[in-house]
Parts: sequence; C-alpha cells; structure tokens
Amino acid sequence: MDVNLLEKALLGLFAAAVLAIAVAKLTGKKFKLPPGPSGYPIVGNWLQVGDDLNHRNLMGMAKRFGEVFHLRMGVRNLVVVSSPELAKEVLHTQGVEFGSRTRNAVFDIFTGKGQDMVFTVYGDHWRKMRRIMTVPFFTSKVVAQNRLGWEEEARLVVEDVKADPAAATTGVVIRRRLQLMMYNDMFRIMFARRFESLADPLFNKLRALNAERSILSQSFDYNYADFIPFLRPFLRGYLNRCTNLKTKRMKVFEDDFVTPRKKALEQSGEIKCAMDHILEAERKGEINHDNVLYIVENINVAAIETTLWSIEWGIAELVNHPEVQSKLRNEIAAVLGPNVAVTEPDLERLPYLQSVVKETLRLRMAIPLLVPHMNLQEAKLSGYDIPAESKILVNAWFLANDPKRWLRADEFRPDRFLEEEKAVQAHGNDFRFVPFGVGRRNCPGIILALPIIGITLGNMVQNFQLLPPPGQDKIDTTEKPGQFSNQIRTHANVVCKPLKA
Repeated sequence: MDVNLLEKALLGLFAAAVLAIAVAKLTGKKFKLPPGPSGYPIVGNWLQVGDDLNHRNLMGMAKRFGEVFHLRMGVRNLVVVSSPELAKEVLHTQGVEFGSRTRNAVFDIFTGKGQDMVFTVYGDHWRKMRRIMTVPFFTSKVVAQNRLGWEEEARLVVEDVKADPAAATTGVVIRRRLQLMMYNDMFRIMFARRFESLADPLFNKLRALNAERSILSQSFDYNYADFIPFLRPFLRGYLNRCTNLKTKRMKVFEDDFVTPRKKALEQSGEIKCAMDHILEAERKGEINHDNVLYIVENINVAAIETTLWSIEWGIAELVNHPEVQSKLRNEIAAVLGPNVAVTEPDLERLPYLQSVVKETLRLRMAIPLLVPHMNLQEAKLSGYDIPAESKILVNAWFLANDPKRWLRADEFRPDRFLEEEKAVQAHGNDFRFVPFGVGRRNCPGIILALPIIGITLGNMVQNFQLLPPPGQDKIDTTEKPGQFSNQIRTHANVVCKPLKA
C-alpha cells in the first residue's frame, strides 16, 4: 500500500473516531462511573497506566482510587474490584449479571469465538459445556478413580530425581520433571494414557505448542488493538501467528489423542476415560466436534500449567523457608510413620500440609485476577453504573495479601491457617481468599488441583531436603506477571538431597 494513502486512511479513521466519541458524549447516556484517573480522548487511560495491568500495579491504583475503580482503555471499560464485599457482589450475589467472559481478538482465535467452556459468555452454551465436563473431570468419583495414578506419578518424580546425580549436588530445574508429571496426571484422566519420559517426542511437541500458546495469549503486546480497534490492521501478523498455532495444536489434539480414543471406544464400547464421556456427548448430538477439541484446549491451558505454577511456587517457598519444610516433614513422619508415602486419603490427616498448600495459593496466587468477568447488560455495583460489556477484574491476590485484612500478610506463614485463619478454606468460604473464584464461574478444577499439589509437595519433602544451589542462601522468587497469570520468573535449580530411610 502507498505510504501516503495509508497515512490518509489512518488520519480518516482517527477523525471518525474523534467525531464518534464527541457525538456519543453529547447524545449518550450519562453514567455515574466508579472513580478513576481522568483519561484522554481516544486512548482513555491507556497511555497513563500502560499495558501491564498486573495485580501489584492494580493494588497500587486501588490504594489511590478505592475498592472499586474504573479505567477506560481506549474503547474498553475496565472495572477493578479490591474488597471482599464487592468480590462477593460480583462473584456471587450478582453472579448472573457479571457471569460472562470478556472477548478479544486473540482469545477469539484460540477458543473459536467461545466454543469452549472456560472463556465463553454466560448462557446456554456455557451451562451445557459445564454439565458435560463436570461428570468426567470434576467430581469426587474422578478423584477416587485417578488418585492412584497421581500418587504413582509423584513417586516416579522422586525416583527420577534420586537417579540424577546432579540433583544432590548442583541441583536440577525440578520444574521440568514436574511438568511431565502434570501432563501425565491430566492425560491419564482425559485419555487414559501417559508420556514415558522427558524425551518423549509427542510430549515435547505438545509442550512446545502449549508454551507458545501461553506466550501469545499472556502477552501485553496485543492490547493496543483490543483497546483501539481501528489499530487492529497493525496486529495482522500477530493474529496470523495465533491462527497458525491454533491450527497446529488442533491437529495434534485430533490426530494424536481424540481420534485414537474414538477408535478405541468404537471397538470396545466401554467408557474408560473423560474423553470417552465427551465423545458420547458428541455422538448424542449434545455438542459438536469443535466443542470436543476446545475441551481438550481448555484442559491443556487451564488445568496443567496453573497447577504446575502453584507446585513450583510451593517448592520455592519451602526451599526459602527451611523451618517450614522441617515442620512439614515432621508432621508427615509423625502421622504416617517412616517410609509411608503421602497419598490422597492422607491429606485430611495432615493439617500442616494443607496449610502449606493454602499459604502458597494465598501468597503466590497463580491466577491473581481470576479469569476476567463481564456484564452483558448495564449493571450496578456499589452505587455506580457499570456500562454493558465492561471487563471486571477481581484482584483476588490483593484480597489475600492486604495487610489491613491479614496478619503479617507479606510473610510465607502457613501457621496462619492453623491459628487466626483456621476457618478459611480455598473453596471460597471467606471472600478474602478466593484463589479458584466463587459462584457460577468458579474454577471447577479445584477438586483436582488441591490433592495433586498436596501429594506432590508432601512426597518431595518426605524424600528430600530441598535447598538452594551452592553459593546461594535463597532461590529467586521474582514474579513474572502475565495478562492472567503469576509465574515465577526464573525456573531455578533446586538441590534435592535424598533423606535417609
């Protein structure tokens, strides 16, 4: 395209946008919006606050503007909630009104414009997908059927680490082996299969594709085209990259996992895993084949990596707090006795282990802003008007780390859940602590994540003294916030010294 023509086109678009905003201000409804910084024409608050709307930056704004505040990011309205009372209003009391999910160009690609369950709008499709996914994935029966597999995978992690001579001296990046464990935990449920080792070509292919998907969707680089739609042509290369990646991932899901499972089901007629349930729903006409593939997409994104982040954070905190590690080891030994591995039924008898898991989720919440909510219609919140299709962020991390609401909030102190906060549970009975959300759009994966985290941390502490690498007092726990996640920036070496039996 001719450069002058492009400049004229952009100038025309800009002028049209200015005119549209002016007309809207003169003729549109006057909203009583929550407080927030004054914005500029077209861009709103975007240039003031930037792209990086992570949980700590939003905490700083909440301290300035209050427990509910409004940002206008280009054409998008963003409302941030930072109190337990308003979190309850959004997640529970007005759970229907605020029960949808926001849309953007990147997530429209990866979810087929909402053909999945996690990121779709609230309505009949979501209710159908939630119902179909619940029985094969998110019930106590699923835990009972799969816990032996999780325990075996944790045991195999221990064996592999013990077999690596570097683990006890210079240390290993334990995340790599834990990642294989998490894939196997979920693929056992989903497809009744597992990957044999870190060298498995299919595992590495899938892991690489999922990692690229995470990078593209977590990046702040595409926000400008979401905030200011007439800039979207400049995002064409980025969106093409997303589309190409989606095509590759869907082909792997189809060819290597769904099709073999479909053939096995046709031959035996016996339901052996979650995918068999899903394929039966497709056979009955309840969902289409695209929905089947987007369910696989959701599990790859929303179950595997998020739980892995929490385990990695938990190990990092145990390394940096040897007194906590020692106390946990002593509890396990006292309750289970020597050489008895932690199993899922044991978790209820290990209150300190449960407290370590909860404290990890509190201090290092994997999804600190939860998955964003949206109101399809105009709504009210705390006396303010919330325009239709506003993006609602609940700063769940700040709720759980607010020094006004928690004693010594910035410390990793599992004892709090045995002392002053002993009644607080991870399922959201206290709106200061909602790591999995609450209400209609809560994360149903809590029923899987809590036992997997507990089994893994328990087995690691039972078998190893977890230490920082030689020459370091602690490992680096600098955060790497993304659009939705809170990961550890550096996947550090951890020294795993085997304990004597």
